[in-house]
Amino acid sequence: MRDLLTQTGFRFLWIALLGLLLDQYTKYWVLENFALYESIQITGFFNLTYVRNYGAAFSFLHDAGGWQRYFFTAIAFVVSAVILWWLKNSPKEQVLLPVAFSFILGGAIGNVIDRLVHGYVVDFLDFYYGTYHWPAFNIADSVIFIGAGLLIIDMFVNKEEENK
Repeated sequence: MRDLLTQTGFRFLWIALLGLLLDQYTKYWVLENFALYESIQITGFFNLTYVRNYGAAFSFLHDAGGWQRYFFTAIAFVVSAVILWWLKNSPKEQVLLPVAFSFILGGAIGNVIDRLVHGYVVDFLDFYYGTYHWPAFNIADSVIFIGAGLLIIDMFVNKEEENK
């Protein structure tokens, strides 16, 4: 068991846990302190605005009638299981890829908890320029984005190593 936690990608599960805890704490704070659609201006380009996302990224399929909740939950479970399997089987020499997958795992679990508990994802980070608003998102979305960015970096780093 010790080798599993120190010699595989499981050694980075703390990243997933940290992202998950931060995500759930901030969503709890928003639910306790904001009414739906309430907004507090923080800067000239950023608000805290409580909205509900019944769909996926950028509210994709938000008005699909409810089936999407179960569909996206199932996808998150499958992706999480695959990531856990991959982390278990990743060699100790790999660092960037398991870190990236750990970020993605924490975010995926954070959003699936929302879908299971509330039936929607709590979003509240609202960036804008003038009248254009980027779709609101949350910490889980942010850590998924970080993980995806690290995956892209890993593709280039590994490609350079293969060419050597």
